[in-house]
Amino acid sequence: MEWIADLLKILLPAGLAVYGMYIVTLSFLKKEWEKRVLELKTKNTDTILPLRIQAAERLCLLLERITPNNLVRRINQGGLSASELYVLLINEVREEFNHNLSQQVYFSDDAWEDVRNAVEQVITLINRANQGLASEALGIELAKRIFQLSLESENDVVASARKKIKSEIQVYF
Repeated sequence: MEWIADLLKILLPAGLAVYGMYIVTLSFLKKEWEKRVLELKTKNTDTILPLRIQAAERLCLLLERITPNNLVRRINQGGLSASELYVLLINEVREEFNHNLSQQVYFSDDAWEDVRNAVEQVITLINRANQGLASEALGIELAKRIFQLSLESENDVVASARKKIKSEIQVYF
């Protein structure tokens, strides 16, 4: 019986020492894992942040380019009929949007939905301006109606989409 007591005197401290080493090793490995995850996130941020900034720039440019006033000034060439200008404006908005579809991966669903909504609202505005125009109307008449409807609009969805994009990218600064 005495040998059991002697064995316990040896095994108990040894077991506690082994358990202590186990805890220390586990703690060390956990900290190393966290350190590597942090390094990986830092590398990803170094790579992805410039891409997100570039995507934000492109979306802001898209929104600026489809703003009705800028769009009409850029597309309207003298001598166009209203129907020709209408087709050019709609095609330009759709091309701009399609060209920037891939930028959505860098933003939240809400921000991208705001951009899509802005594009749809601009197309709706152009469609509304084109309604009721005579088939022989000049492009300048369509342009005037677009400017008028744009001024009458109380909710500037293009500006709110631009604000949303800017607010998402400003988190990083």
